[in-house]
Amino acid sequence: MTTTAAWRDPALPAAERVEDLLSRMTLREKTAQLYGVWVGAGPDGGEVAPLQSEMSAVPDWDELIAHGLGQLTRSFGTAPVDPGRGARALAAAQRRIAAANRFGIPALAHEECLAGFTAWGATAYPVPLAWGASFDPALVAEVGARIGRDLRSAGVHQGLAPVLDVVRDPRWGRVEETIGEDPYLVGTVGAAYVRGLESAGIVATLKHFAGYAASAGARNLAPVRAGARELADVTLPPFELALREGGARSVMAAYTETDGVPASADARLLTGVLREEWGFTGTVVADYFGVGFLRTQHRLAGDRAGAAHLALAAGVDVELPTVDCYGTPLVDAVQAGRVPEALVDRAARRVLLQKCELGLLDPDWRPEPAGPVVLDSPEGRALARRLAEESVILLENPAGLLPLAPGARIAVVGPRAADPLAMLGCYSFPAHVLPHHPGVEPGIAIPAVLEALRAELPDAEVTFTQGCGVSDTDTSGFAGAVARAAEADVCVAVLGDRAGLFGRGTSGEGCDAADLRLPGVQGELLDALVATGTPVVLVLLTGRPYALGRWSGRLGAVVQAFFPGEEGGPALAGVLTGRVNPSGRLPVSVPRGPGGQPWTYLQPPLGLASEVSSLDPTPLHPFGHGLSYTAFAWTDFGAAEAETGTDGSYDLAVTVRNTGEQAGAEVVQLYLHDPVASVTRPDVRLVGYQRVELAPGEASRVTFAFHADLASFTGAPGVRVVEPGLLELRLGPSSTEVRHTTRLRLTGPVREAGPGRVLRCGTTVAPAG
Repeated sequence: MTTTAAWRDPALPAAERVEDLLSRMTLREKTAQLYGVWVGAGPDGGEVAPLQSEMSAVPDWDELIAHGLGQLTRSFGTAPVDPGRGARALAAAQRRIAAANRFGIPALAHEECLAGFTAWGATAYPVPLAWGASFDPALVAEVGARIGRDLRSAGVHQGLAPVLDVVRDPRWGRVEETIGEDPYLVGTVGAAYVRGLESAGIVATLKHFAGYAASAGARNLAPVRAGARELADVTLPPFELALREGGARSVMAAYTETDGVPASADARLLTGVLREEWGFTGTVVADYFGVGFLRTQHRLAGDRAGAAHLALAAGVDVELPTVDCYGTPLVDAVQAGRVPEALVDRAARRVLLQKCELGLLDPDWRPEPAGPVVLDSPEGRALARRLAEESVILLENPAGLLPLAPGARIAVVGPRAADPLAMLGCYSFPAHVLPHHPGVEPGIAIPAVLEALRAELPDAEVTFTQGCGVSDTDTSGFAGAVARAAEADVCVAVLGDRAGLFGRGTSGEGCDAADLRLPGVQGELLDALVATGTPVVLVLLTGRPYALGRWSGRLGAVVQAFFPGEEGGPALAGVLTGRVNPSGRLPVSVPRGPGGQPWTYLQPPLGLASEVSSLDPTPLHPFGHGLSYTAFAWTDFGAAEAETGTDGSYDLAVTVRNTGEQAGAEVVQLYLHDPVASVTRPDVRLVGYQRVELAPGEASRVTFAFHADLASFTGAPGVRVVEPGLLELRLGPSSTEVRHTTRLRLTGPVREAGPGRVLRCGTTVAPAG
């Protein structure tokens, strides 16, 4: 081999370089590009993936890398390591990998980055459900770019995020990882995060494709029984939006099966929809052990070679996290004629093309970090603070108990008040990995609510009693908590979840809930506090919504935060004291009762409350709801009646003025109601929104460019169409509060809306007099 080979020439097109390289490679060298290796994985490494101890085996390193290596799995995300030392160790491993194979090709390094780089000492940002609560894609894009730069500085190429699953049942443990229960919100916010990651040169990986969040009974990895129309109109649109607008270069196949077909063996999904309909040209990677699961969990294959054949034929290019089926079993099957070598070539071509685009095939490639590796920078913490502040939701404040008085006697009670880990989701490094390393510090500063509130109100008398644990049944601490509350002017009850993995928490992967009662005896503690007569401010730090109807009308105020990250404590303290004007909005409905699930707001008429059932699914607080300490007036709505074609568009606008005395942000939301259609439709669904920040007395004109494509749906024959007829476009501050309705009539023929359809409602904001 010489450096003048075509594949080594950066001046040539990437596709030409890859074809030249592919023609020179042996079968084993090509298959070596199709799997990762998780060197630290094994029975003693701690479970950080489902069935890890059963599926992992530590390979012989020298033997493994002799023919090359596709990916390195979570060099930073498996055990605590100093970022600088970790980056140097990763660079040394890359040098060794490149030196061991004939072509000098390094591995592509990937890491989790669901709420920040999952590494020791890295900024822990709010979880994606908090991104949705912010209704601020621009800020989420900034966060994605910051995380991307941190990943690149450490030598990482690919980030396994964002999660674009749409919540279908809030009992599911991974709700905290989602952006919400509405596909438009999930798609627009998710696409923004993708843009941020990709702008830093990181390969963003969309997951979990597709249907994972619709698992039966809200059980992790359970079968999905969603129909084809639900998949087309609810599940798939966020992925399409993130690919088309975000530019994601990778997709992760889901664990689950839909109608008997596992995603990792679904050629219609991974090749037909993803590549042939949407034009995707990147890589499809397996969720951890997902290829092997075709044999061990789904029982579609009798051996590893059979599982490899199914996955490759469907379109899974890379087996993660470590080699199981795509190694020797695949090589032997190809040589025996059981698997066409063309399938190996197809996947290897996609993998090598991505490596080429990342510069990993260039002669001047260097793995060493360009400078110091600082993963919790002041810039990162500032972004984490901004996002945390924007994501806190004021659900109730009926008598204006909040903001708290500066000199008040405050009893802080609850198992989440003094624990810094109450701020973090399941995929933060301290919650994800450190439970397997007792005694190791988190590596980042995480002020708890109690600490932050005392700092925010130095003149207040603040006492603290835990009262109970997160999930146990011990009520012995109730008496002390009640006594402190009775002596105070106000009680701040800080309740919620503990993030963890596979049953080690009340929220997180594998931590599914039987119902939506507050965990443990926290509900009973809240009852006891309310019974004292002292006004109670309920602060929730959770990964999912919980049923709050039991306390409706009994609380002084309710504040909801979805695992707000390392700066969540100061953000919550700022909201409680009034330094921060709350502007978060619910990305998921808050149920009234703990049963009657699953339910999200995307319900057709039969899914709504009616006299034919004794169960009323109406939520206590609807999707999009959130209060402020200031007031906003909505005026100058424009026409109440309008008309356009089934291929046309219509602009509707509203003027929003801050009529209060404090700066604040309003979230203007646009919903679609389709009174008559050829298939049943959700009563309302979000089709546009705009966050507007206004000083006291300031006004802005918000204009939505609604295109008829946004009214499209999958019709009876299974084709996406726009139908003529009457629509209602509803403007409001939530999904149930309507400030103005425009009756828009679509004229013309039924029109098919294909992959090139308009996916986003454009918005403009201009100053108003």
